[in-house]
Amino acid sequence: MNMESGVSVTPAPLAARLSIPSGPLFFPVTAYGLDGSVDLDVYRAHVRRGVEAGAAAVFACCGTGEFHALTPEEFEACVRAAVEETAGRVPVVAGAGYGTALAVRYARVAEAAGADGLLAMPPYLVVAGQEGLLRHYREVAAATALPVIVYQRDNAVFTPQSVVELARTDGIIGFKDGLGDLDLMQRIVSAVRTEAPGDFLYFNGLPTAEQTQLAYRAIGVPLYSSAVFCFAPEIALAFHQALESGDTTTAHRLLDGFYRPFVELRAQGRGYAVSLVKAGVRLRGLDVGEVRPPLHEPTEDHVKRLAELIDRGYALLEDGK
Repeated sequence: MNMESGVSVTPAPLAARLSIPSGPLFFPVTAYGLDGSVDLDVYRAHVRRGVEAGAAAVFACCGTGEFHALTPEEFEACVRAAVEETAGRVPVVAGAGYGTALAVRYARVAEAAGADGLLAMPPYLVVAGQEGLLRHYREVAAATALPVIVYQRDNAVFTPQSVVELARTDGIIGFKDGLGDLDLMQRIVSAVRTEAPGDFLYFNGLPTAEQTQLAYRAIGVPLYSSAVFCFAPEIALAFHQALESGDTTTAHRLLDGFYRPFVELRAQGRGYAVSLVKAGVRLRGLDVGEVRPPLHEPTEDHVKRLAELIDRGYALLEDGK
């Protein structure tokens, strides 16, 4: 069991594997069959294709994977399937959320299923103060031996000093930002660097993070989630390689011709950060089913526009050769 300590502690295996990723971080969608139940065979195929396409890690049953819509039994089955399909080639990080008791339960289920780490999502419903948030994430971190990445968004927003305390907590190795406040993130990075120096990891967790990654990278946030990798891995990989090599020409070409129009399309519907991605996976030939409520499917016109955007993105790759 992990215990809170006064110094920054970074469990080496997961942190080391994530610190310099060889490819995009893959957040697979969860596949459902015609009857609405989880389709593990299709899910396994989706995970396997992502790893073979060059994913550096698999984040199973997180936001894009509809964590909110899964039962504990479905969650365990999907995490275990992801672990089996990756077979140790890349780490598997599982989501954990809701209130503290349930988040702890999900953390322990993920550990039993073989996950390498946890993405701790915001607690359910309540808007808590900093003291309560710290207590929540410390209890999640202490519940298992798995390293934890804390996800800032919605009702879980931290002050720089609170993130310093997270970085000093044994078992918490990183911080993922889904808020988009660059001023706050710069102050967080600065505070941790000053008061809790160590190998603390930072992730850009905004929807379609590629759109903002040049800015995030400049303030010291080198890692990002890639939902686009679910349905267009070659585009996501090309962008990732452009960032790593400093090829701004390719990065700008993909941002201007693909990512910006995709973000603008995604903004046309609530929940499209998940349902539009799932539509993209289906367009590329893998029937992962529809989203579960309360999310809803994109309109027919939006799916058509998505198909055109995907074609344009792949054409941009050809133009750059």
